[in-house]
Amino acid sequence: MSSYTAGSREAGRAPLPIDTARTNGENWWLQPLLTVILLTAFGIYATYRAFENTYFCYPWVAAGAMSISDAHRAVESATYLSPLFSPFIPISLSLGSYVVSPAFYILIFPGAFRITCYYYRKAYYRAFFWDPPACALAEPRAESRMKYTGERAFPFILQNLHRYAFYAAVVFIFILSYDAIRSFIFTGQDGRSHFGIHLGSLIFVLNVVLLACYTFGCHSWRHLIGGGIDCYSCSALSRTRYGLWQKVSFLNERHALFAWSSLFSVALVDVYVNLVARGLITDLSII
Repeated sequence: MSSYTAGSREAGRAPLPIDTARTNGENWWLQPLLTVILLTAFGIYATYRAFENTYFCYPWVAAGAMSISDAHRAVESATYLSPLFSPFIPISLSLGSYVVSPAFYILIFPGAFRITCYYYRKAYYRAFFWDPPACALAEPRAESRMKYTGERAFPFILQNLHRYAFYAAVVFIFILSYDAIRSFIFTGQDGRSHFGIHLGSLIFVLNVVLLACYTFGCHSWRHLIGGGIDCYSCSALSRTRYGLWQKVSFLNERHALFAWSSLFSVALVDVYVNLVARGLITDLSII
């Protein structure tokens, strides 16, 4: 890939008046490569856990997989429930001998929100499609690519569903907040419930905070808060919306940070619940 120089022109591109900062020696490919690795790893892990369909709550009362009804009873009495399986939907659907995991009914909604997210679009367009792979870099073999239609044709026109996926994501924030609250309620040997703070409780709270920062830093939410106003100072309501818009903009400016950190926190919570349920680690009691 050659760098652009002053006066150079590609097809349909105006000449640049100065040399760009891009040089052949820059490791521009590291970021898209890291994106490919991390998103692929998370996708494989989440899919594996959904097919595994076990050890997704703590305490886990069986030696292995359970029926839907048994799993539902276990979830209702559990202290921890993995966000990959929350809310647990007790629908019994089988494909041959395989009982479809409730996780597949759930992951559709947060998955749609992330896939259509403006930040993630940029990330996987660059990393997986190389469209383009980085700033000031041309698309590879541009002459052999199909005519680019943006997001006006199938399947990318479905990206416009992002604002509706946002509403579903907000509902999940409340659901996971309930799970975080429940992570402070433990059942003693006498069968009575009591309040406690364990390491898992703190991890659950951290996950909800990061997910909320990611969700409410969304461009769609920012537009709902401050969009469609011609004058921010013309009324008390407009001034209030402007103040909220500024706070949302603070999160929006850090959207990439919260996108990745919340993705890692979801995986962390599921791994923690999995290991505790299997008895491989002990849930550390703080209070």
